[in-house]
Amino acid sequence: MKKKFWIVTLIVIVALGVLVIPFRTGTMRDGGSKEYRALTYKIVDWNRMTDEGIYEKTRVYFFGDVSKPIDELWAREEPNVAHRFIATVIELNGNTALVEPVEYEWERKSSDRISFGIAELPDIGATIGSVVQVTYRGAIRETYPATIDATGWEVTEDLRHMEYTGQWLDQETAKSIDAYPRDMTITQIYSNCFFAESIGPNMAVFKINGTLSGDWCVGDDVTVSFDNLFKDENGHFEGNMSGVTQRASKPGGGLTFYKPVIYLYPVEETEVSVRLTLDGRLTCTYPAYGNGWTVTAQPDGTLTDQRGQTYNYLYWEGESNAQYDLSEGFCVKGEDTAAFLEDALEKLGLNRREANEFIVYWLPLMEGNPYNIVSFQAECYTDAAKLMIDPAPDTLIRVFMTWQGSDGFVRLEEQELTAPQRQGFTAVEWGGTEIN
Repeated sequence: MKKKFWIVTLIVIVALGVLVIPFRTGTMRDGGSKEYRALTYKIVDWNRMTDEGIYEKTRVYFFGDVSKPIDELWAREEPNVAHRFIATVIELNGNTALVEPVEYEWERKSSDRISFGIAELPDIGATIGSVVQVTYRGAIRETYPATIDATGWEVTEDLRHMEYTGQWLDQETAKSIDAYPRDMTITQIYSNCFFAESIGPNMAVFKINGTLSGDWCVGDDVTVSFDNLFKDENGHFEGNMSGVTQRASKPGGGLTFYKPVIYLYPVEETEVSVRLTLDGRLTCTYPAYGNGWTVTAQPDGTLTDQRGQTYNYLYWEGESNAQYDLSEGFCVKGEDTAAFLEDALEKLGLNRREANEFIVYWLPLMEGNPYNIVSFQAECYTDAAKLMIDPAPDTLIRVFMTWQGSDGFVRLEEQELTAPQRQGFTAVEWGGTEIN
């Protein structure tokens, strides 16, 4: 009797296992999607290549869907895939935009006019003639003009459907210079050339003649090789491209710039533009950096952008190949860190509000250590992260702290801390990094 009971129990367990426990049945050649199947349901771990990248999603399908082929299930997923295309704005009518997809975009085959709502989208400052990248989900509805459900749009500098016809280089003053490979960031792309900004403390803009392949996008860091290169008296560079490769990272010793924030205190309400040239790459900004920040600054430091949003400061973070210098500094007990920073930041020119925000950010990371080795960086920071502020401030104070926890006291040559007297239009920046 007992033997019969265990046989029945085993059969029930096996049956339940077949019904409930999914078994992997294969990996698709679509980018790596995986299928797991039981009798009553199927799981597909989508990892499918699309024109816009990889679609990653895990879905569970029941009953009648279990036996359906993968392509039929994919047809149900496609409305969830984000599609993007480049277009020119030809009409803005209240809460609706009408755009014309550029010639090489697939959407152009559906219609040369596509309309979508913009009431729920961010105001990107688009005007008639702006070139934008539109993101949408679902199908294009075959009306005229065609309509889509747009989920985002942004002004783009990818203009590879257009030919650049302007004159960049002053031929009368242009001189041939060494055409060694240069590291730079792509800023604009045309059909016959592209523009890029050099990476490093001495920022320059290059016009590079030649057709850039579709593998490269605006914002990519690249190393460009030239057949020849010229420079005019305006500081404009122009050359013919012989090759483009991914920019290689430089080894070791670099800095991660954590929470540099920029305060602006004009003597009266002033529109101020701020640009940052970083020997490296930005990883986060707020408000969005774009091609720089332009804000209206009040004497109390309140900043207002073009949308009317207000900020206490401009914020950025980034990574750089700058080399830090710890030849001078301080070794401070963890428990004494707050008092040390209050004194040091006052000597470096920060006011009480700025010092308070600095200390609130860094103190929780430092005070629990037995000791902290602290050094305030000067040229290695300002050379790697150049600020261009227009109008130029009368007083510029930039404070960047490198620090490292230590189990014991380390003797250092003490660093002298000074700052200019705050006069007139004053700009202040602080940031820091922990050295591991």
